[in-house]
Amino acid sequence: MKQKGIVCGILSAICYGTNPFGALPLYDEGVNTASVLFYRFSMAVVILLVMLLIRRKSMRVKKNEMKVLATLGILMAVASITFYQSFHYMDAGIASTILFVYPVMVAVIMSAFFKESITLSTISAIFLALLGIVMLYHGGETATLSTLGVILVILSSLTTAIYIVVVNQSQIQMSPLKLTFYVLLICVMFLLAYSFTSSDLQLQLPPSPRAWFFAGWLGLVPTVLSLVFMTIAVREAGATPTAIMGALEPLTAVTIGVLVFGESLTLRLIIGIVFILLAVMIIVLGKKFHPRTIKHLFSKAVD
Repeated sequence: MKQKGIVCGILSAICYGTNPFGALPLYDEGVNTASVLFYRFSMAVVILLVMLLIRRKSMRVKKNEMKVLATLGILMAVASITFYQSFHYMDAGIASTILFVYPVMVAVIMSAFFKESITLSTISAIFLALLGIVMLYHGGETATLSTLGVILVILSSLTTAIYIVVVNQSQIQMSPLKLTFYVLLICVMFLLAYSFTSSDLQLQLPPSPRAWFFAGWLGLVPTVLSLVFMTIAVREAGATPTAIMGALEPLTAVTIGVLVFGESLTLRLIIGIVFILLAVMIIVLGKKFHPRTIKHLFSKAVD
């Protein structure tokens, strides 16, 4: 059964990493960020609702649970808006890679606000992550990345980290399927409100069958399928292996950016990706990862 969990963990990471594949073609057809996100999450809500009805799950929610769900829904909306907006200022593959430093941010938040000790491995991970971001910031040979784009991705990463901390600390008693449904439902309502903050952000209908296809892709693959596969992976293989396999998310996004959208892949960018993935692995493995392992990895690479 562990092999089944590993396969599902890989599929979950790959599915989530296909976000740029759905978002960028919609941008090319003139669909704004608010509309892209709205169609992604609204379609996911419909799919999840059907799944809950088929399984005959109770839809009742307690008052204290709704407060937590509302907080999570807003956090998800903000994280998604800033992440998708960053695609306008930087390569999608680089944005997705920088986003994946959120496990490091989780460690910092837990230490600062919940008194979890910061180990030497945590410090090493933070250093590697920051070094990786610096490498990515100058990843292009012809131009540097937009400062605004980097800020948007860092904000998305921070909001994602806070989302994880809230889930961890709330200890809400609810099935993952039901929790995800209500979080996405609140997220969609927030996006509707966001779409009316400016005339440039009002919702647009997908202008072509091609656009409808990519909108459906966003709702099904990087949202619903990713969450379903992740749930199976955590139950069959465990949380730590699933999180490690999540490192395939930015690699998938980079691969799509290079192969589908013609984005550049330089040696500096590759090194930055390696640094960030090493940082994430250290945080995920925790005490099982000894700082000397870093030296061993680099010596093996040189040999």
